[in-house]
Amino acid sequence: MSLTAIRHVKQPAMNWNKLLSAQRYHPGNRTSLFHSHDRSQFQRDYDRLIFSSPFRRLQNKTQVFPLPGNIFVHNRLTHSLEVASVGRSLGNKVSQFLRRQQVELENPELLEEIGTIVSTGCLAHDLGNPPFGHSGEEAISYFFSEGEGNYLKKLLSDEEWNDLSHFEGNANTFRLLTHSFNGRRPGGYTMTYTTLASIVKYPYESTKANAKGFKYGFFQSEKEIYREVAEKLDIVMLSEKPLQYARHPLVYLVEAADDICYQIMDIEDSHKLRILSYDETIAILESFYDKNGDKEDLKIIARTFKTVTDKNERIAFLRAGIINKLITACAEVFIRHYDAIMAGTFNSALIKHVEGTCKTAYDACTKLAYERIYHTNMVTQIQIAGFKILGTILKEYTDAILKPETYYARNILSVMPEQYKVSKEDSMYTKIQTVVDYVSGMTDSYALNLYRKIKGIELPEIR
Repeated sequence: MSLTAIRHVKQPAMNWNKLLSAQRYHPGNRTSLFHSHDRSQFQRDYDRLIFSSPFRRLQNKTQVFPLPGNIFVHNRLTHSLEVASVGRSLGNKVSQFLRRQQVELENPELLEEIGTIVSTGCLAHDLGNPPFGHSGEEAISYFFSEGEGNYLKKLLSDEEWNDLSHFEGNANTFRLLTHSFNGRRPGGYTMTYTTLASIVKYPYESTKANAKGFKYGFFQSEKEIYREVAEKLDIVMLSEKPLQYARHPLVYLVEAADDICYQIMDIEDSHKLRILSYDETIAILESFYDKNGDKEDLKIIARTFKTVTDKNERIAFLRAGIINKLITACAEVFIRHYDAIMAGTFNSALIKHVEGTCKTAYDACTKLAYERIYHTNMVTQIQIAGFKILGTILKEYTDAILKPETYYARNILSVMPEQYKVSKEDSMYTKIQTVVDYVSGMTDSYALNLYRKIKGIELPEIR
């Protein structure tokens, strides 16, 4: 379907007048001004994340491969910046489509902000992920479900236990942005309701996720906050018990930007690390181009390769063109399924509905990644280390926070930043969750250094 086509759509269940809200989540203080000086509220959301400490810490968190020495592959910071760039393009394409649809808005200028909203959601999408890549999530879950933290189950409700034993980085992102940490202002980063909703890929609680591969969007501690966000934006509720909502439409674009980037960039990084040969990498990337339908693009590639002889630059050139193709393809999927998305009945990632050569090539990349990239020795070693390091830190701090009166506990808890301090009145769930907050916010190097000190392998330097 052409992006320029004007479609006649049904009256949607969700309405853009509600879905695009510049009002901020801020307990006890609501502001609805759209403009502030020379920046919109959504642009302020973007800037607020760019300058935040959790965002800066992403530079020292593993994406897939161990943090590099002299070969610069992606970390979570560079990945998030690239996803944000792709997300802005996707958002702008959908904004153009909605303008052609002549969507009626009380504030028409809000349509111009969709690219910024999606880009901000992309910046935030990995903020809640712990150190050591996806194995960090597994390590936290394992500590509670099967490891030394299993004894805590009897101290918690089933819902609270489900949050901890199936730790989810997506839910942790929502918590990080909305939770009132000790000594910090109420409402966390006080983002706009629309920005917050655009981040939540799985808008249901962990009890619902049990049947869906343990993916969910908010912990019990933030359940009512997400309910407030959803009600403010009139997002379709699918179930009360367990609580489940339809996705905000812009979530599909944030997810698509992530899907586009991580798959393609992992191929490029694999070439730099010599996991894939140059010829293999070129063949994989060129498979995104149809020999009949993309003749002009293939001619441009051939001409470029005659003048550009640097292998890394050739691969970068191909990668840029593929990302552009996938952006257009995912935007077309959004438009094709627009009615179902607005009704809250579309339940899939946009990338899964891309068709033709791009679909075949993307699926081949996914297969290759699992067979050749994600199970290399260097990736496996970081996963093993992550399990040991995070498991040890979690044990020491959960034991200490439950028995803070001992000499050792007082000392080890004194290392925790002020924002993670707990009181005697806090619930058991809150105390344990605070430890998880501390651990999940660590960088790879901070976690490793703390582990060494706890184990007595390394002593602090006297300066």
